[in-house]
Amino acid sequence: MSKYKIILSGGGTGGHIYPAIAIANELKSRFPDAEFLFVGAMDRMEMEKVPQAGYKIEGLWISGIQRKLSLKNLVFPFKLIISLLRARKIIKSFKPNVAIGTGGFASGPLLKMATANGVPSLIQEQNSYPGITNKLLAKKVDKICVAYDGLERFFPKDKLIKTGNPIRQDLLKIDNKTIEAKDFFKQKHGKHTLLVLGGSLGARRINELIEKELEFLQTQNVQVIWQCGKLYYDMYKKYNNNDDVQVHAFLNNMDFAYAASDFIISRAGASSVSELCVVGKPVVFIPSPNVAEDHQTKNAMAIVNNDAALLIKEEDLDIDFENRFSQLVSSVEKQKELSNNIKKLALVNATKDIADEVEKLLKSK
Repeated sequence: MSKYKIILSGGGTGGHIYPAIAIANELKSRFPDAEFLFVGAMDRMEMEKVPQAGYKIEGLWISGIQRKLSLKNLVFPFKLIISLLRARKIIKSFKPNVAIGTGGFASGPLLKMATANGVPSLIQEQNSYPGITNKLLAKKVDKICVAYDGLERFFPKDKLIKTGNPIRQDLLKIDNKTIEAKDFFKQKHGKHTLLVLGGSLGARRINELIEKELEFLQTQNVQVIWQCGKLYYDMYKKYNNNDDVQVHAFLNNMDFAYAASDFIISRAGASSVSELCVVGKPVVFIPSPNVAEDHQTKNAMAIVNNDAALLIKEEDLDIDFENRFSQLVSSVEKQKELSNNIKKLALVNATKDIADEVEKLLKSK
């Protein structure tokens, strides 16, 4: 067998990057001799995170279309043409056996050029409501791996495979790491730990909430591991002086962060929701209202409707947060119910199932 060459693209946020890395890691374990190349958007976080994971990456000069009128949109056609030409050059020189896209700006040009050059291709759609890139690519790719039911509204039904979203494999074994993880984060063992996640770039409204509620959280015997996002770190790092608060721009040891926590406040991006099902801790979702088709609320409601998490809308935080959070902290019964129910929704084999589909494509050509 000749050595496989596998090209992957996904980025812009952790929700697109980490699934791509998880798929690459699984394929690498199956094909140790395979050569991998990632393609990302210049100046986005994948240009840092992918090399940290041990893979090569090439950058395209691409960004998204702004939803509101913006001068940046005037540059977009030029960026797109240049990115398509660059993607074609990368495909021609790397000569991949398969192309995998997990969403984000760069995956559009790359997968477009891969399919145009006859490369077997697969996209992985994480959300309950697909992004424009994947909708456009759906007609050309061979397989579409999804995490939610009902996506035949957007994609050709014969290409759909429900696999779930890839998650970091170290999250499958966090139950026996609690003591080690609390020590790693210097958490007091007699206190509850709240993990706050606003997505890889941070969430302004969640950060404002936590800042406002720090005194309240202390009255609940709660200490905080707070990922505020790199955009906000300079604003909130002063709270590191507080014994019961740790502020981080970004958390690299997510297995420990989850293991140390007793409660989690999170956005409802698709990858986060999938990880939280596996982690199985009581979760309060605060979906971002600023996303296409309000898909984060839809992602969260798929969990909440199974009595597996709580949801508070941004507009209701000032009225509802203290009351609902204190009820959760005081009810061990409610905590157990949420934990047990959310674990039932986990699709723990997603990464393997997606890799199976990639392997079929590799062997079919």
